[in-house]
This record gives sequence, structure tokens and C-alpha cells, in this order.
Amino acid sequence: MKDRSKLTTEQRNCSTHDIDCKSTLEIVDIINSEDSTVIDAVHKERQSISKAVDLTVKSFKKGGRLFYIGAGTSGRLGVLDASECPPTFGTNPELVNGIIAGGIDALTRSIEGAEDRHIDGEQAIIENDITANDIVVGIATSGTTPFVHGALAQANKIGATTVFLCCNPDTNPSSDVDVTIRPITGPEVITGSTRMKAGTATKIILNTLTTASMIKMGKVYENLMVDLQVKNIKLKDRAERIIMTVTDLDRDAAGKLLYDAKGNVKTAIIMHKLQTDYDDARKKLEEYDGLIMKVLNSV
Repeated sequence: MKDRSKLTTEQRNCSTHDIDCKSTLEIVDIINSEDSTVIDAVHKERQSISKAVDLTVKSFKKGGRLFYIGAGTSGRLGVLDASECPPTFGTNPELVNGIIAGGIDALTRSIEGAEDRHIDGEQAIIENDITANDIVVGIATSGTTPFVHGALAQANKIGATTVFLCCNPDTNPSSDVDVTIRPITGPEVITGSTRMKAGTATKIILNTLTTASMIKMGKVYENLMVDLQVKNIKLKDRAERIIMTVTDLDRDAAGKLLYDAKGNVKTAIIMHKLQTDYDDARKKLEEYDGLIMKVLNSV
């Protein structure tokens, strides 16, 4: 068995030794104080995160996909981020994917031993038909998860772009990767509970990775989510408000424009700005890779 006692995330936090003797408010304050250190840890990794974003965009532009691979909390966070991309950015559900050790059942309960098999990680890459056009982000806050190392090794073998995300200073992937993102979040409030600070850092980084990539792919105009999918009343309301913001139309006119644009906010904006019809707006967006700013600047 590998000795993990020297891992930073497995050390005891000297600020929380007596947390079990504190009042409820004191416990909350201690946790909040520890959480506040996470932002700086992530900030220090901004260069690596930026590189991972550029590699993700490069993969998308050649028809590739993004895969998150992880176990436990790391795997769940990958699945969560992947599942948010279609409604937020209007992406194909197959563009961003989350793979968790133990399969879908592991999302809601612990699957004992699922993360311990290197070969299962390799098999996950094979079963998902991952190719050299894809990018694989292996998430292992401890840096030691065999499932993740197996996945990265297999992804590297087939020529996919690879990223390793961990929260310990001295753990490395078992194979070469293109980028390592390593926020050092330190000992947890509860010793070894990496769902806490390490999990928070992971969530921030995954948010940043997909959001920045989608911005670069033209899924955002100014700071508006113009490729959102109008799937419910809340999103229809948001879509209409986005159109109102960009066009200065009132609610009724914005709603009609959204209807005429077949529920596509980006198309609605181009139709109004260029005073054109649906087909022409779609054609122009396709010509300029879906980038509203480029379409408007071309006129």
C-alpha cells in the first residue's frame, strides 16, 4: 500500500486541532477562513489554467471533445461541470463529458475500490472512443488515484491532449502530460477531507476552464450567455432580457424576435442588428464561426 502520510492534503491542519470544542459560529468561521485561502492557490496557477484553456479551444476547433476523468468528489465535479455546458452555452451534450470511476452509480454513493484500478482508467478512455483530437483532464486532488493515472496514460498513448489537476506539490502523473495544474490548498479542516478546500479549488478551475473556452468559442457576447438553450421559463425570461439589453427592445418585441429566431438568442440579435431574416442571420453566423462581434464588424 502506498504511503500517503506525507501528502499535504493528508496532513493535520494546525488551525483546526480543537475544532470539535468550538461553538457552531466558531466552526463556521474557521471553515470560512480556510476556504478564503483557496482563491490565492488557484490564482497562482493562472498560467497553467490559461494554457489548458487554449489547448481546449484548439481541440474544439478541430472537432475534438473535452473529457474530465476522476473518482469520488473529483469525478462528481467533472460530471457536474460537463452537465452545465449544454444549457448554459448551447453545446452538444457530447462536447464536454465527465467520466467517474464506478460509473453513474458513483455519483450518489461511494463505490468501494472503483478508483484503485489503473486498468479501469485505461478502459474508460477506450470505451469512450477518445481520439487524438480530444483533450483529457485527469482530476486527482491527492495526485495518486490509479484510475486517473491509467486514463491519462492511455490518453497519452493515443495522442490526445492531456491535463493533470492535483492539489499536492509532490505528486506527478505516471505519464507525460501537456499541462499540470497544481493549486496547493494545504491541509484540510478535517484531515484528509479533500471534498473541502481541494474540492472547492477544483470546482473553481473547472468553471474557469469551460467558461473561458466557451468565451473563446463565441458562446458569449460581451458578458451575456447568447447561446443558452431556452429549456424552461427561467431561461426564456433570461433569453428575452438578453435580447432587450442588446437591442433596447421592450419585452413583447424581444419575445416576438426570439420566437422568429426559433429560440436562438444569437440569431435574434443578428436579425435585429442587421435588419435581416432568420436564414441570412444564420448564414452570417456560420460564416464567422458564431462570433456576433465578427458578424457586426463585417458590415
